[in-house]
Amino acid sequence: MSQAVKDVEKDLSDLEDETRKHTTATSVDESYMVTAGWVPRLLSWGVETRGISPVPLHERTDVAYSRMFTFWMAINVNTPTFFTGLLGPLVYGLSTRDSCLVIFFMNALSIIPPAYFVTLGPKLGLRQTILARYSFGQYLIIPIVVVNLVGILGFNVLSSILGGQTLSSITDGRMSWTVGIVIVAVIALVVSFMGYTVLHWYERLSWIPVLITFLITVGVGGKHLKNPVEFAPATAPVVLSFASAIAGFMVSYVGGSADFSCYMPPDAPSKLLFWYTYFGLLIPTVVLQCLGAAVGACIPNVPSWQVGYENGSTGGLLAAMLSPIGGFGKFLLVLLALSVTGNIAAGFYSFSLNFQVISPFLLRVPRYVFSLVGTSIVIPLAVAGAHSFVDTLSDFLGIIGYWASAYATILALEHFIFRHGNVAEYDISAWNRASKLPYGVAAILSLAAGFGIAVPAMDQVWYVGPIAKTTGDLGFELAFVTALVVYPPLRWLEIRLSGRV
Repeated sequence: MSQAVKDVEKDLSDLEDETRKHTTATSVDESYMVTAGWVPRLLSWGVETRGISPVPLHERTDVAYSRMFTFWMAINVNTPTFFTGLLGPLVYGLSTRDSCLVIFFMNALSIIPPAYFVTLGPKLGLRQTILARYSFGQYLIIPIVVVNLVGILGFNVLSSILGGQTLSSITDGRMSWTVGIVIVAVIALVVSFMGYTVLHWYERLSWIPVLITFLITVGVGGKHLKNPVEFAPATAPVVLSFASAIAGFMVSYVGGSADFSCYMPPDAPSKLLFWYTYFGLLIPTVVLQCLGAAVGACIPNVPSWQVGYENGSTGGLLAAMLSPIGGFGKFLLVLLALSVTGNIAAGFYSFSLNFQVISPFLLRVPRYVFSLVGTSIVIPLAVAGAHSFVDTLSDFLGIIGYWASAYATILALEHFIFRHGNVAEYDISAWNRASKLPYGVAAILSLAAGFGIAVPAMDQVWYVGPIAKTTGDLGFELAFVTALVVYPPLRWLEIRLSGRV
C-alpha cells in the first residue's frame, strides 16, 4: 500500500473521532436517526442515509471493482445515448461516417476526466462536490453546485421525456407522454431513494436486456441502413458544433464521478477503476451514438421510420423499427422505455448529494429526501418540455459542455499541480471547515473567464456568437484553454496571499 493511501487512511480514522467536535452531516444524521422512529425501519430495508460527509474506513468495504464497468454501461445503454447520435444527421447534417468520427474521437477524449475522478473516490472517501471544495472553497462552490444541479435535472428531464415518449408509442398514443414520463421517473426515484448499494445492484443488471433489445432492433431494421440519404461534405463549423454537443454529453459526468466509488477501500486499484470506467463509458456511448447516426441518416428514405419519428420522436422511431415483429416488438419497446431509469436514478442520487452542499441546514435532512425533491421538479418540467425535445437537447448539451469543460480543467490542475497528484495533500478533516479550505476565488474567476470566453464562440439555435459565425462552435475548446491558462497563476497568487492550499 502506498504511503499516500496510508496517510489518507490515518486522516479518515482521525476524522471519525473529530467529526463529533464539529457540526457535520455524520453527527446530525446520527441524532436524526435516534429521534425519528421511522428511519431505523428505512435502514432495515437497506436505504442509505449518509449524505455528503466523508465515508469512514469501516464502511468502505465495496471491493466489487467491476461494478464501475457495469454501472457506467447501464447509465449509457439507453435511448438518450441513441438519440444523441441522431443529432449528427438530423440537426447538423452530417453523414454517418462524419458523425461517427466525431462521436469516437470526442468521446475518447471527453471520458478521461470523469474516469480519472472516479479513482479519487476510494482514496479520499469524498463525494465529488466535496472534493471540489478543495479548489472552490466551502462557499464559492455553492454557485457551481447550483449549475450542476441544473445540469442533472436537465439530463433527467430529457431522459424522462424519451422514456415517456417510448412508452406512449407502445399504445399507439393511447397512453399520453405525461403518463409515460411519470412511470419512468417514479421507477428511477425508487432506485435512487434506496442509495448506493441498490443503485449499483440495479445498474449491474439493467443494461443487459436493453443491449439485447438494441441488437434485435438492428437485426430487424438493419436492411434499411444500407440506404442513407446524400449529405453535403462536412464543414469545420458543423463538425465543431456537433463535437461540442458530444463533449457536453460526456464531460458533465465529472460533476458526480466520485459519488459512485467512495464506498470502495483506499487501496482499490486505481488503474483498474480508471479502465473499467473508461470503457464502461466509451463502448456503449460510441456504439449507440453511431447506431443513432446511422439510423438518422436513413430516416428520410424509410417512410415508416419518417412517420414514426414525426409522430413520436425517438419512441415513435423505435416503434416503427420494431413494428415488423408485432407484439414481441412492443415488449422490446417497454425495455427500451425503461432503459432510461438507470440514467435517471444515478442523476437523482447525485442530485440528492449536491443539494446538501447548498446550505449547512440541509445537512440535517437525510439524503433520500432530496431524491423526492428532484423527482417533483423533473416530472412537471419533462411534461412541459416534451414537445420541443430536439431543440431542447441540442441546446442543453452544448451549454452544459461549456462550463463542465472549465470545471474539469480546474479540478485536474488543482490535483496535479497544487496537490502534486498526491491524495495525502487533501486534509480530509477540513471537508466542512471553511477556515481550512481555499477561499476559492481563483477557481471561480477561472471558471467565469472560461465561460465568458466561450460565449462569443457559442453556436446555438437561440444565439450564435461572432466567433462561431466564422469557425463554428468553439465554446468547449476555448473554455478548456482559458481555464488551463488562467487558473495556475490565480491559484498561486491565492495561496501566496491567504496561506491556504
